[in-house]
Amino acid sequence: MTDFSHVPVLLDVALEYLQPGPGGLLVDGTLGGGGHSEALLRRMGPTGRLVGIDQDSEALHAAGRRLEGYPGFIGVRGNFADLDSLLDQLGLGLVDGVLLDLGISSHFVDSAERGFSIRHDAPLDMRMDLRVATTAADLVGELDEDCLESLLQEYGEERYARRIARRIVWEREREPIRTTGRLAQVVERAVPPPARHGRIHPATRTFQALRIAVNDELGRLQRGLEAAVNRLAPGGRLVVISFHSLEDRIVKTTFRRLAGECTCPARVPFCQCQPLRLLRTLTRKPVEPDSSEVTANPRSRSARLRAAQRLAGDESGGLSNLEGG
Repeated sequence: MTDFSHVPVLLDVALEYLQPGPGGLLVDGTLGGGGHSEALLRRMGPTGRLVGIDQDSEALHAAGRRLEGYPGFIGVRGNFADLDSLLDQLGLGLVDGVLLDLGISSHFVDSAERGFSIRHDAPLDMRMDLRVATTAADLVGELDEDCLESLLQEYGEERYARRIARRIVWEREREPIRTTGRLAQVVERAVPPPARHGRIHPATRTFQALRIAVNDELGRLQRGLEAAVNRLAPGGRLVVISFHSLEDRIVKTTFRRLAGECTCPARVPFCQCQPLRLLRTLTRKPVEPDSSEVTANPRSRSARLRAAQRLAGDESGGLSNLEGG
């Protein structure tokens, strides 16, 4: 099993915005290797509690070993999109802060058998939770050309989506595409020759799109953000670290809407989004890692952190939760 070494991204900034203190109750919705959680527990001291959520059993086991010296750590297998029900099962109510680090775990990238990386030839899997039935190979093998093109455009922002989708359908009729190496080769053959030798591998966006689809990452992010806001105590804080524009756009739009701003397109004659004033945005622009952090941890390069604070009832017009009014 690959080692779960974990270099937490934007750690000092996350601590600054979450402001963990003695006796607090926090949620790390993306536990991973436990790097952020360990720093938070250290700040909260022996009376602090932290619920660490991860959908991968190996990650949960590794983080549990790392944090076994902290009596306030509670590890839970699940997805942060189900935060409400997970906290209910633990008998917990409102929390002081929630952290979501949306970056794919280095463990997944470095574990060839999980099928996330272009660098390793392995079964085309990409499931973060092995209890999920559909794999990337299933999508590549079963979706028609139009659906594949839409998936690559929407989740990968791939400019050659049509060419790649057409090539995948043609190639799979000759031989099923079941491995990461074969898919990378198919995509490389589909794009124009000048696009085959850029800074990143030409299949990078295709792999991203399939990973997002297999794990319903964007849908779960939307549900998780709203669940997190719903469970924040007045003054509680939500910190989200995203790694690509699709995630950051959802976080930005959700924060704006829940801060009472209209997010309707300019062409709409009147507001249809019905914004609720539940949050105060703490970051006008996303915070990015400085050059020293990028040098020390190149995978942090694309990280963007946004933070918001739950308003008290009198500030938010008396709205107690996302369902109330």
